[in-house]
Amino acid sequence: MPDNCFLQALDQRRSVPSRLLEAPAPDDATVLRMLQSAVRVPDHGKLVPFRFLRLRGDARHSLGEFLARRSRERNPQVAEAAVEKDRLRFSHAPLIITVIARLQEDKVPPQEQLLTAGCVCFALLQAAQGFGFGAQWLTAWMAYDAEVARYLGLTEDERIVGFIHIGTPKLQAPERDRPDPAVLLQDWQA
Repeated sequence: MPDNCFLQALDQRRSVPSRLLEAPAPDDATVLRMLQSAVRVPDHGKLVPFRFLRLRGDARHSLGEFLARRSRERNPQVAEAAVEKDRLRFSHAPLIITVIARLQEDKVPPQEQLLTAGCVCFALLQAAQGFGFGAQWLTAWMAYDAEVARYLGLTEDERIVGFIHIGTPKLQAPERDRPDPAVLLQDWQA
């Protein structure tokens, strides 16, 4: 018989938009406990192909200023509203855990290593919600920009998989329509 509490937690998972997250954030001990759960992911070869970068306090605003400058560098004709959105992107949630894939030369393909890091993102969302916090997994252009990666201190073999915004929800996230798994499931036959 399945553990109904566990299934309930999976079924009740919701992303809380980062702009609806505020202080308090989890304290250091809670963050470490959440990460302890988040690292329990499938990891072919036991490579641990991920690491974390914590953004909080003024570091969030410094990154926002860099993103505003970088946004203009990428597109000199960018609308001021888009620049301002980039400037404020990391200012709402009091804590952002950046999940970084560390792609290693190994028999395990890079795609599998990326998937492991992606599993960490999902597990961290679940852990945050389990502690009563709201969270949202975001990427956007800055997750794929080489200059942003350099600014954050990533090496050539590292990739940003997600920015996990965590905080106290200002309001309860509404439910949204979910796909019907019966429609998505097919039986394969040779």
